[in-house]
Amino acid sequence: MILLVHMLFGAAIGYKIYSVTNNVWLALFLAFWGHYFLDLFPHVEYSVNNIKNKLWKKSLSDFSKIFLDFFFGFFVIFLFSNRQLGGQFIIYLCALTAVIPDGLTFINYIFPNRVLNFHDKIHGGKIHYLTKNKKFPLSWRISTQTATIIISIILLK
Repeated sequence: MILLVHMLFGAAIGYKIYSVTNNVWLALFLAFWGHYFLDLFPHVEYSVNNIKNKLWKKSLSDFSKIFLDFFFGFFVIFLFSNRQLGGQFIIYLCALTAVIPDGLTFINYIFPNRVLNFHDKIHGGKIHYLTKNKKFPLSWRISTQTATIIISIILLK
């Protein structure tokens, strides 16, 4: 799933949990695990194979995709979040927490080690396996992300 979707969902979950319970740790915990939950659904991802294969001279486009996706995620959260909430900081903190699993995978591409490889086997191998190896139509994979974005924006209001 693209970072924007994970960030928006993490921000929405964090916002709702924090506004109801005033518990920062629960909001962060659920934003983090929400990432794995979303990855269970069929979705679209963009390629970062140049980074994965350490083809640094060709990787500018991969880094650009990640950078734009990340900052566009913050921009969308800013546009649709309730800016009058005193706990605005928690929304962005939960958005960052929600992309940690992909961050760990990204770090593993550059600096592989046993712990990150283990995480990648679970995250990329086991969780993504449920949908990657099945032939879901592109329209279905896009619609799950679109629905997540719409639900997240509603929750952020």
